Amino acid sequence: MKILIVEDEPSLRELMQRTLAGERHVVETAGTYAQAEEKLGTYSYDCVLLDIMLPDGSGLDLLKELKAHGRRENVIILSAKDSIEDKILGLEQGADDYLPKPFHLMELSARIRSVARRSRGGGQRGIVVGNVHLDPESFRVEVDGREVPLLKKEFDILAYFLQRPGHLVDKSVLAEAVWGDHADQADNFHFVYAQMKNLRHKLSEAGADIEIKAVYGFGYKLIENPRP
Repeated sequence: MKILIVEDEPSLRELMQRTLAGERHVVETAGTYAQAEEKLGTYSYDCVLLDIMLPDGSGLDLLKELKAHGRRENVIILSAKDSIEDKILGLEQGADDYLPKPFHLMELSARIRSVARRSRGGGQRGIVVGNVHLDPESFRVEVDGREVPLLKKEFDILAYFLQRPGHLVDKSVLAEAVWGDHADQADNFHFVYAQMKNLRHKLSEAGADIEIKAVYGFGYKLIENPRP
């Protein structure tokens, strides 16, 4: 999962970044409203951890701007102002959850997993396409009930495509989503090709009835190939 932390307190921002990166998330940060606005205007995220009280603006205004543009990132508000008014206002403006400071990092991680499950619909655990099941919480992938060991980036790539079956994905968009902001500006994408080659081989060897096909000149698309 790709996460943007919008938090002006450096020590808390660093602690959250280190903790979530240790849980295998791709984590980017912003310390001001302006930095967050620039990040969100350039890149996409799965989840935004949004402080209300920023030195140059209100996180609620940023939330309002996100929703006005139809952005689909999950948003969890983080605020030292534990007032019912702020909580109601944030939720009414489209936030997915509200976590008052101070909070335990284990609870933050649990809230992130919870909103991710809800966004997948029905609150189910994991993603299933064809005979492939991916559990983002245990980092386990199974084909027909048998585990397929994947490296971290292979897992992240598969998770990205399983959430977008049938969609054409530009290689630069994939690089940014899996490796982090600015990866899309790399001189070449050999690091993407190498990981993709290994992942496609492992899926084929395991008998998966999905395939991540290369689309010449563009990128990749996940398709289903049901076996007879």
